[in-house]
Amino acid sequence: MGHRNPNLMHLFLSALIVFFLWGCSSPSDPVARGRARFVGLGCLTCHRVGDRGGGQAGPDLTTVGLRHSTEWLDLWMKDPQEWKPDTRMPRYKLTESNRAELVAYMATLQGEDYRRDPPWNSRRFQGQPEKRGENIYNRLGCGVCHGPYGGGGVRNTNVVGLEIPSLTMVRDGFTRDELKERIALGRQPEPEDPLKPPPMFLMPAWGDLLKEDEMEDLITYLYSLRPPIKPGDVWDE
Repeated sequence: MGHRNPNLMHLFLSALIVFFLWGCSSPSDPVARGRARFVGLGCLTCHRVGDRGGGQAGPDLTTVGLRHSTEWLDLWMKDPQEWKPDTRMPRYKLTESNRAELVAYMATLQGEDYRRDPPWNSRRFQGQPEKRGENIYNRLGCGVCHGPYGGGGVRNTNVVGLEIPSLTMVRDGFTRDELKERIALGRQPEPEDPLKPPPMFLMPAWGDLLKEDEMEDLITYLYSLRPPIKPGDVWDE
């Protein structure tokens, strides 16, 4: 009996999963077709959705439908490099209808998995509010907009400076109560030019997803991001 090729077997199983998902969904349901296409394209190799996937190459997508509009998602899927030249996201040659299906599915990802079973409630974060807050920051995808470790540099449209603010100095601009209110209620940035379309990125109302203690630990992490004080700096502690 001949040896089986493990690569061919892997491809066969992947195709079988996609076929099963497609066959169990309504052919007229773009969300179901988008979900099947999401799996078939191997998106879970680089991204996480709830407890599925887990790749580190791309951001967690469990809340992507809260963070981004369908307009932006469509622009991103059309040509990621046009929006962010240094991204590792490949440019898939999708038809307009296929891209619309993917966007329809991603728009439904609004944190339901993390409402049911928050990963930051793991025992390993007990007694470590800063580490727990860092996990919340990463799992919610905050770094997609504010940069890794709050470093900023992420493009936005029609805002002063054309970038989303860095968070490294947030403790100097907001009290804990002020920052908690901003996180809970979200914010629509002020447009630089009121006659142009509004900024593409806005801050979601995370209070719909996060509990009081989760916001407190997130703030503890954000407060930790301020760079160390250098000789000659005069900052109040």
